[in-house]
Amino acid sequence: MAFVWARYLLTKVRASFADSVKRLERGEIKEKDLFNATLRKVMRERLTYKHLVQGEEMAPTFASQGENVLVRSITSPSPSDVVMLRHPTDPSRKLVRRVAAVEGEEMLSTDEKDEPFQLKNGECWVLCDNPSVSPKEAQDSRTFGPLPISNIEGRVIYFSRSSVDHGPVLNSDEAMEEDSAVLAMELDVDELSRQP
Repeated sequence: MAFVWARYLLTKVRASFADSVKRLERGEIKEKDLFNATLRKVMRERLTYKHLVQGEEMAPTFASQGENVLVRSITSPSPSDVVMLRHPTDPSRKLVRRVAAVEGEEMLSTDEKDEPFQLKNGECWVLCDNPSVSPKEAQDSRTFGPLPISNIEGRVIYFSRSSVDHGPVLNSDEAMEEDSAVLAMELDVDELSRQP
């Protein structure tokens, strides 16, 4: 248990420092306050929060009638991670989609008329999991194009349909390894299973 706790603490320090650096870059804190802001976040805040996913776009990964998920705040996703993001044209809307590609990767279309292109620095490509949903209905990168990585709020790491039907979300191997300590320390299945 001590090893898991140490991994969790290290993950929390890294995430808190990355968040504090972002706040510094936005001018929200001064450089002299970086250490205290990081320490305060480590001591007072969790890395995860609960969110309700609804809709058929992510079926079969998530039930279309809705289920609760545990979202972990992250600064950079990996391909195959399921993420929660702010819609690029309506930031008040939250979407859950899977990362298909990240900055530097070349995008090829199945439509021969479309030219290949490379994702720029700070961009990713997100898709819904349900292949039967049309691109227009999917509200993913096929409709709004490359997504700024800064629009990603977190990685979905656990789901709960009920108190007996729950489990980890299949993300990239690296993400699942990193998230295992976070789940061990922050997951409360009873709380996650409760309906809002």
